[in-house]
Amino acid sequence: MKKKYVLIICAILIVSCGKKTTVVNNNEKSSISFVDPFIGTGGHGHTYPGATVPFGMLQVNPVNGVSAWDWCSGYHYSDSVAVGFSHLSLSGTGIGDLADIIFMPVNKEVDLTTNPQSRDSISYKSSYSHQNEKASPGYYQVFLEDHDINVELTTSKRTANHKYTFKKGDKNAVVIDLGFAINWDTPLETSLKVEDEYTVSGTRFSKGWANNQKVFFVAKFSKPIISYKLYADGLLTDRKTAKSTKTSTQLFFETDAKNELQVKVALSSVSIENAKGNLDSSEFNFENVKIAAENSWEKALSSFNVETKTDSLKTIFYTALYHTQLAPVTFSDKNGQFRLENDSIATAENYTAYSTLSLWDTFRAEHPLLTLIAPDKASDIINSMLAYYDTKKILPVWTLYGNETNTMTGYHSIPVIVDAYKKGIRGFDAEKAYEAMKNTMMQDERGLNHYKKYGYIPYNLIDESVTISLEYAFDDWCVAEMAKMLGKEDDYQFFFNRSKAYQHLFDKKSGFMRGKSEDGKSWNEPFDPKHSNHREQTDYTEGNAWQHSWFVPHAVDNLIENHGGNEVFTNRLEQLFTESSEITGDNVSADITGLIGQYAHGNEPSHHIAYMFNHAEQPWRTQFWARHIMDTQYNTTPNGLSGNEDCGQMSAWYVLSSMGLYPMNPASGEYEIGTPIFEKASMNLPNGKTFTIEAENVSDKNIYIQSATFNGKDFNKTAISHQDILKGGTLHFKMGAEPNKQWGLSKNMQK
Repeated sequence: MKKKYVLIICAILIVSCGKKTTVVNNNEKSSISFVDPFIGTGGHGHTYPGATVPFGMLQVNPVNGVSAWDWCSGYHYSDSVAVGFSHLSLSGTGIGDLADIIFMPVNKEVDLTTNPQSRDSISYKSSYSHQNEKASPGYYQVFLEDHDINVELTTSKRTANHKYTFKKGDKNAVVIDLGFAINWDTPLETSLKVEDEYTVSGTRFSKGWANNQKVFFVAKFSKPIISYKLYADGLLTDRKTAKSTKTSTQLFFETDAKNELQVKVALSSVSIENAKGNLDSSEFNFENVKIAAENSWEKALSSFNVETKTDSLKTIFYTALYHTQLAPVTFSDKNGQFRLENDSIATAENYTAYSTLSLWDTFRAEHPLLTLIAPDKASDIINSMLAYYDTKKILPVWTLYGNETNTMTGYHSIPVIVDAYKKGIRGFDAEKAYEAMKNTMMQDERGLNHYKKYGYIPYNLIDESVTISLEYAFDDWCVAEMAKMLGKEDDYQFFFNRSKAYQHLFDKKSGFMRGKSEDGKSWNEPFDPKHSNHREQTDYTEGNAWQHSWFVPHAVDNLIENHGGNEVFTNRLEQLFTESSEITGDNVSADITGLIGQYAHGNEPSHHIAYMFNHAEQPWRTQFWARHIMDTQYNTTPNGLSGNEDCGQMSAWYVLSSMGLYPMNPASGEYEIGTPIFEKASMNLPNGKTFTIEAENVSDKNIYIQSATFNGKDFNKTAISHQDILKGGTLHFKMGAEPNKQWGLSKNMQK
């Protein structure tokens, strides 16, 4: 299997290397025409190619039926077998769940009495070829070779649309399997009901990464059901309903001259009645739904307009922008209701509730990007987090289908709230948000008891102590910032002082953040900065000391002082990128990917690091490494992402960095200046203003900023504020092949 996988990936790379860069007149093509949903479906990208709309409730996706890390979304480009089409998928995560409510069209009667132990024994599976598979924003198509059926999928915000075209004269049938599960997911109770000759409904309650996932669905067919077989745990029942751990059905339809069957499917976390309320009431018209989905994507992608002679750069950019708007996903029903993990039903009043909050990843660039292009969604997401807070009086860490997974470190709801408030977004209760932030950081779970007692987390008391301490320090700084904005001076001082926790862990001799014992003096020995041990008996989360020692985004200037000044700091920072890429240890984290030296772009803790040179009087190094990362870590193949997409973060890094901007401190209200990759890039802001970045003479060689103006006035700063961007205008750079080492230095900056 490994050999097969390697051969496939090699073939992909060979094809990609053989491709010529095409030059086109970009004005002739729509934004969605540049999007390739297959980017990231290979390698460790973990994205899916299925149909959805921006931040939609449903993700109608082909499922390969393999339980393995690289199939976290249900699909991997190396595969060529499908077991069906699900309605919920994760975009680019490192943990597998969902793939709920499987539909599979077939052209024969199949055996649903067995309990398949692997994909090989699934009776309704089919092979397919990438040559007969297409994906574009809002649309997916594949030809099932074993069943001679062409499958097309599209969706609105809350209703999925399937279109099956059968071979002339073939039996028309559809399998619905609620017992099917992959990866962490296990069904606990499912039910199916044939309501009438056009309608099937059901429930699927499961336990997995989301411990209490309850999905209710309804499906309407364009042709009457002429017969059906309904199974409960593999036993045929003669009733119209079945309820058991695993239920399934095969539905049979008339074979007619059109050879076509359409299906509309809607889900709810609350009830079948709510699913029916979510179901679009319009007549079956697959093409109209597809066009509406495409139009919604064209509108969503119109927030940016980039100009370049290199077509592949637009493909990477617009696909990245597409990926940034797949998650979070709509979770509340049309009537505003949604289920919380304690089974209470909340109602989103005057906002849309969202779930799939991959906050350890997305607080870094995804959420700052949303404050620019979708501030209404930013406030809705915060209102959603506050609703989840009500269940346990702790802000969410990683929310999946309304459930707290407690996956990853820190409480990064906090910087998302602070960033939005600092940028003027007011569509939420700021006092309640502050109460939630403060209460979260003052409770005792997830190592906070040790953090409060010692000022850091001793390595002998909890794993990943360094990463957790550094992230709590940043979260504390964010709480302090919110306290200051709300006039809470005592709280500001308290949390600001706690935000210095990183100072306890910095070893000036080695230049690394290291695990420290309870005595406050002795380090964790022996020490190897390249050593990785995945999630156990380690001081670092999914990485090593090289990758995690730079997470002090709120106090970079003080970190530089601790190192001994700009020269020592920049030498060590440069060494991060030029050191050998060897990772030591017997249980190396699979998340350490996209290595440039010891810098690991395939995992989020590295994402801000290249921009730290700006604070040490060497912005030209930020320009070099930011461009190098863009050039080497993204491409137009299925292997086009160097690590997990993680619900938009990997792509948000590219969207902003390719503009020449990045929120190194994602709660500062500022964006560091990097290096623009496009001749011209315009941001069409929700307030009607346009912010444009021009890069005169930019090319793959001319990557260094020579000089800059903002609205015609000299601009010699290495950061720009969110508020200045919102005012609109033009930031114009002159680019060159050699660095201008005087541009952007503090002595030359305008005050």
